Amino acid sequence: MSAPLSSPAEIQPLPPVLAGPLLRRMEPTRLLMWLVGSRALDLTLRLQNVGDIRLDAGHCTVIAVGTHAFVHLIDVTLDSALPSDELIEYDLLISDGTGIADWAPHLLYGDAMSPNFVLRSRIDQLLHGSCRKPHHPAADGLLCVDNLLAAAHEPADRPALLMMTGDQVYADDVAGPTLRAIHALIERLGLFGEHLEGAVVSDSAKLYEHPASYYHRADLLPALESNETLRERFFGGARKPIFTSSSADNHLVTFAEVMAMYLLVWSPTPWSLIAPQPPTLTPQRRERYALEQTRLDGFKAGLGKAARALAHLPTFMIFDDHDITDDWNLSAQWEETAYGHPFSKRIIGNALIAYMLCQGWGNNPDAFDAVLDKAGSFSSTGSDGYLDSPVQDALIDELLKFQRWHYVLPTTPAMVVLDTRTRRWRSEMTLKQPSGLLDWEALCELQQELLDHPSAIIVSPAPVFGVKLIETIQRVFSWCGYPLLVDAENWMAHRGAAQVILNIFRHSRTPGSYVVLSGDVHYSFVYEVLIRHRKAGPRIWQITSSGIKNEFPPALLEWFDRLNRWLYSPRSPLNWLTKRRRMRIVPHIPEHAEAGERLWNSAGIGQVFFNEQGQPREIFQHNANGAPKTRMVPPESDATL
Repeated sequence: MSAPLSSPAEIQPLPPVLAGPLLRRMEPTRLLMWLVGSRALDLTLRLQNVGDIRLDAGHCTVIAVGTHAFVHLIDVTLDSALPSDELIEYDLLISDGTGIADWAPHLLYGDAMSPNFVLRSRIDQLLHGSCRKPHHPAADGLLCVDNLLAAAHEPADRPALLMMTGDQVYADDVAGPTLRAIHALIERLGLFGEHLEGAVVSDSAKLYEHPASYYHRADLLPALESNETLRERFFGGARKPIFTSSSADNHLVTFAEVMAMYLLVWSPTPWSLIAPQPPTLTPQRRERYALEQTRLDGFKAGLGKAARALAHLPTFMIFDDHDITDDWNLSAQWEETAYGHPFSKRIIGNALIAYMLCQGWGNNPDAFDAVLDKAGSFSSTGSDGYLDSPVQDALIDELLKFQRWHYVLPTTPAMVVLDTRTRRWRSEMTLKQPSGLLDWEALCELQQELLDHPSAIIVSPAPVFGVKLIETIQRVFSWCGYPLLVDAENWMAHRGAAQVILNIFRHSRTPGSYVVLSGDVHYSFVYEVLIRHRKAGPRIWQITSSGIKNEFPPALLEWFDRLNRWLYSPRSPLNWLTKRRRMRIVPHIPEHAEAGERLWNSAGIGQVFFNEQGQPREIFQHNANGAPKTRMVPPESDATL
């Protein structure tokens, strides 16, 4: 007999709001917010100096994801522009007249009665980061965002935005206690179930009850030799001895599981509705579960502050692989295997639907009008508690063909956010080789977006200019036919994509100053890049901040950093073996770092200040462990790579 999901404590009534509001794309005449309620809410937006705006169907799209879970996509267009660089208070009133101070007091700073935001006239500073894994032992970098906002007493002190550059959730690397909480929340909110094709279990209810549901999800695939590759892709925990050891044995499967994950990582409220108890486990698994629980308790303790930050600061997002599954679309062979089986295709599709509702829409809502209509039909089929499989699969097919995940912000400087996951340049040499991060068509579109801008911010989840030693190791493993072992995903791994992106930088009509914001790698660094043989520039800053709640194995990174400096010194002939030999790359040095250290390994959040020309004037990494912020300083000597 399996252990009960939750303790038999008295069940309290559900609060009206389960998560949010999150501020998303905010412009002077258009405001986007995300919120999840326990019912379809009759909301009114109260704006300082504007008044009350009733959020009817024209301003708020409501999509049911469960009996007691409704996603509210708030999109308000204003007749008159809101002022820039001023503090603007707002509130969300539900039908009984209660506001945020009543139903989410944890979202307020000090004695404030409502939250607020600032619309910056230009990007003079921003925050950025990636990779927030709840059960990692590091502290949560979003708490650094909250601390900064708490100290920002003047509107000019506020960052223009928070850019989350990938892995906002880990659908493929889930702690046992997190999965247990997910299942308890599914039960508490009545999140919709689904039928499963191609798995040992026939539907979601049987999945949650199956003995293999915790730490053994590989066993849920059909026991056929032909499915060995599929096991490795999703549930085998791909072994990566050089970088990390992935843990995919609690990989999320159903749409309900992914939606519950979003609620649990963005809000403290869902945790208050459940009291999950450990499942029946072996002694070894019980030990692992207890360790993960300890780490997760620290994460939960900070969720109120993390949610408060997201309610005050416009936030933009883009996916990387862990938002969907590890090594997502790494190679043509990976795609052929994953999309050729109904079960793995459903796993990917479920995560993509949840990403669209919880992340993608808030970046660029106009791109999702048609898809959102189909999502509404998809959720309306859950009246009996189960989604209609043909409707669900049709929506997944639509999203797998969708090509508008990327977006451009009309800011100063312009910000171009790249989709480096779904529009890939497949290798023409062998299906096993890593794909280019953007295909030819997407790269041409990128060049068009950049033409005639004096400066630009490009968001690429993976660094365009990475650590040469690590890229070389990835290339060696790719040559040997094992790109999955080392996450061989970098811009230089594919000859065509590498040459085109570098040619774009050299184009005479593209910006003279670029800032490339990246994450993914679980360490932070800054490179200043000068391209030879082009007059008057361009100057490029590769600024990488990773992770928000994740870190690289410290001893391993120390050796990589040291070997990289030795092997790729300015006079090293190995530089001629790279695709960057026409560039001069100057690494910035982390302030107070050990002698020669260039890679910074601490969970936290990055902060960049810009001058009037759109160039970085100061670059910081705020450390989640409480250490003083780290300034990334240009070297005094000519320490090029």
